[in-house]
Amino acid sequence: MSLLSRMSSSTAAPEVADLVEALLSDPRRPGRPDLLAPAGAPAAPAAPDLPVRPGGVGTAAATLRLSSPPAPVQGAGRVPGLARGATAASVPRVPGHPAGPLLLVREPDRSAAEPTGSGPPNADAATDSVPALYCPPAVRDDPALGREVDDRLVEWAEEVGIYPGQLDRIRRAGFGRLIMLAHPEADDPDRLLAAARCALAEWSVDDHYVDGEVEEARPELLGQRLAIAHSVIDQAHLPLRYAPQLEEVVRRDPVMVALRSSLDHLADYGSPAQVRRLRHELAIMFVAYNQEGVWQAQKQRPPVWEFLMHRHENSFVPCMALIDTVAGYELPAVEFSEPRVRRLFTLAGSASVIVNDLYSMGKEDVTDFSLPRLIATEDDCSEQEAVRRTVEIHDELMHTFEAEASALALAGSPELRRFLWGLWAWMGGSREWHATSGRYHAADNA
Repeated sequence: MSLLSRMSSSTAAPEVADLVEALLSDPRRPGRPDLLAPAGAPAAPAAPDLPVRPGGVGTAAATLRLSSPPAPVQGAGRVPGLARGATAASVPRVPGHPAGPLLLVREPDRSAAEPTGSGPPNADAATDSVPALYCPPAVRDDPALGREVDDRLVEWAEEVGIYPGQLDRIRRAGFGRLIMLAHPEADDPDRLLAAARCALAEWSVDDHYVDGEVEEARPELLGQRLAIAHSVIDQAHLPLRYAPQLEEVVRRDPVMVALRSSLDHLADYGSPAQVRRLRHELAIMFVAYNQEGVWQAQKQRPPVWEFLMHRHENSFVPCMALIDTVAGYELPAVEFSEPRVRRLFTLAGSASVIVNDLYSMGKEDVTDFSLPRLIATEDDCSEQEAVRRTVEIHDELMHTFEAEASALALAGSPELRRFLWGLWAWMGGSREWHATSGRYHAADNA
């Protein structure tokens, strides 16, 4: 189910809605704020600033604060394929919080926060208890910047024609605020808008083609529509006699217009390799949309394992792929494509979309697919217990990411360390948005 359609679907049972509201309002963020700092270690002494290349992040983040590298991880030495020849002892000093303290615009009130921990939730906890998701706090929150990105995003959505008659819901959802929270290295609204346009364009594919939120869903035509939309993501080059016919179809479809516009705008900030990276991630997402179309057409209810595989392909990964682009640097392709980096990247995407599944339960129709509801059906347990088990799955992914990313960063380039830091910060910003977005609060959706 898409991001927008969850705003207007039937409210879940009161006890489930109350549990989701408790998850939303929980102030605890037990994850360590800085992925690259050793857990429990004292703050490192100040180090010289490393300038960001011109044209990078905004003026409030003009320097890159360095910190001492994390303590060696047992068994960690050179990681094959990453900084070949490097060892934990030879890795240069690299970023902790890349943008330094200037980006900490507002520190959320964590007076009720739990101490940082590394273990999974207590398996013996009561099924009706409210667990705290293992996630870091947001690095920064700049409401004015988020509103500016939202305003520009709504104007663009109207211009390209997606979500006709529903732009007030787009504004209320605060997708610009999500991008502001999730990309704390950038305070340039134009850069953030580029990422927001890409995100809204990809979500519009779901809302227009798959869920029928904006126009009638036609599962029997989904594969055809996605194939034509893919010709925009990976530009098709037809013979001159036939190319105008394809172009006519593309220009009549607002989703395809939005995809083309967003990718063209992204090219103003990212290299060809970075834009190609996003095109590849969107193609993977289209595969997952086709899978969802089969579930709809065949009236299938997928098993949990298949849905988790689906979430591997249909997650926030395309949004996360822009972390370095928005921040104004580039993770080398050889590192981005390295299998262990890819594993971490997709673990982060899966964990973040599971958060979305959890928070969406309060607004979902009982017939809609989400991880907690599928667990409740497959395991024959209460929805409260299914929520607890979903949190455990989420936390397993988060702890795995945290441990493996900390070790992998030891043998990677400074750009890789910065990118891993950005993934951790992205997850914290996304968690904060889910806790405050108008999507999830009945008072705002009335």
